[in-house]
Amino acid sequence: MNTLKRTLALVATLAMAATSLASCGEKKDDKGNDAQTTTAAKVDDGEKTTEADKKDEKVFTVAAWNHDDAPYLIAQWKGLSFDTIVGDLADDKVDGVHFIDMGTGGGQAAEKYDQMFNNNEDLDVYFCEADWALKYINDDSRTMALEDLGIGDDAFPNIYSYTDDIGKATAGANAGKRVGISWQAAAGGFAYRADLAEEYLGVKTPEEMQDKIGSWDKFVAAAQEVSEKTNKGVALADTLGGLWQAYACGRTTPWVKDNKVEIDASCEDFAKTAKALWDCGGITKNTQWSDEWKAAGVTGNCMGYFVSTWGFGNFFMDAVGGVGGEQYGKWAVCQGPVPYYWGGTWMVVNSATDNKEEAKALILSATSDEAAMKDYAVKKPEYVNNSKVMDELISSDTVFNQDISGIFVDNQNYFKALADNAKKINFNGLITPYDSTLKGCFQNAVKDKYLDGGATWEETVEEFLDKAAEAAPDLDVD
Repeated sequence: MNTLKRTLALVATLAMAATSLASCGEKKDDKGNDAQTTTAAKVDDGEKTTEADKKDEKVFTVAAWNHDDAPYLIAQWKGLSFDTIVGDLADDKVDGVHFIDMGTGGGQAAEKYDQMFNNNEDLDVYFCEADWALKYINDDSRTMALEDLGIGDDAFPNIYSYTDDIGKATAGANAGKRVGISWQAAAGGFAYRADLAEEYLGVKTPEEMQDKIGSWDKFVAAAQEVSEKTNKGVALADTLGGLWQAYACGRTTPWVKDNKVEIDASCEDFAKTAKALWDCGGITKNTQWSDEWKAAGVTGNCMGYFVSTWGFGNFFMDAVGGVGGEQYGKWAVCQGPVPYYWGGTWMVVNSATDNKEEAKALILSATSDEAAMKDYAVKKPEYVNNSKVMDELISSDTVFNQDISGIFVDNQNYFKALADNAKKINFNGLITPYDSTLKGCFQNAVKDKYLDGGATWEETVEEFLDKAAEAAPDLDVD
């Protein structure tokens, strides 16, 4: 599409009511879940569904898109049972706390938060995904610096670097200050069928597998080797989406600079890497989050998955066939071609909160209190955002979850395999409010034009810029 056509697309987009930051991909939460159907208090368009949603100084209101994390953090803070907390919050049985479970995918939560702010509804602490957290972190009318709660940087001496970068405002009155804080580190790795890796690649340990796939060139070579030996019957990697989750973390320039979309060398490198894998059958052509995607691990058509810390007890358990399934106990995990993270959630505080003490207490319990974090890491289980806590737990061979550990040969410590990646991820200066949007647009352009359509790189760039112009019309894409 030429400049004139992009201008027309811009006009058309501005005429629509859709949000300018809507992702080009499917709307999932940070963990890839579809909208939840069980909610504590759904926020429906145009109405407040509970009296507790309205301004009430006596109620401490916490909101998130589903009940995967927030209820358990509340339970840890309050000393309540993990077994009953979701139901107790749904029935407003937790004294002084009201939890709003939006029942949406994470990408839709921002729309719900905007609605709540527009309706002047009660909101104290709310949860934001990494890809769009800056929308709120940079808006001091909707979030406050944690120092205004009396929480200084000394409360977080051991958080992982990339989580620190995402949590700091880059614009507005709070620029440079910590506004968001995460209780988790979502470092990723590569989980693979150990028996198939030995059969087709001759590797017997995770260390040998890491040597075999420790760069993108090595990864492609290993995929081609597997493809040749199986007559394209086994793909090394799960999906284009999984590959992109890892590859996108290798950027050294932000997606947007001086309001202009940046296409750096890593973009073309990714397209070429993806094509090499696509053409040789080294990556499945399944859609991420589909039933086929998970089934490939069970059938053995896919040797490995890109997966992060939260994913082992989520989609990956299904991909191995569940506890006691045919492929259960046959896997191993290594770091993969590059240190990367996938997902993650940041807690922020409404600047208009009337419950500062409660907000401070919850945040400190979840993200600063080492004893509480250590307990939470094992009970949930969770890879918590504290390198000291995780190093201590890992070095003592802690079994974080027996069912998940049983996925791996000899009960390999799956968190230990990702500890170095968590420390190596560097996103300093690379976070922008448009990351989710542009990453989704770019992946779709590569798939539709470069891989499926046989287009040139230049044509693929044009397709990406067209998609970016429609999804983020306030950016300069020429």
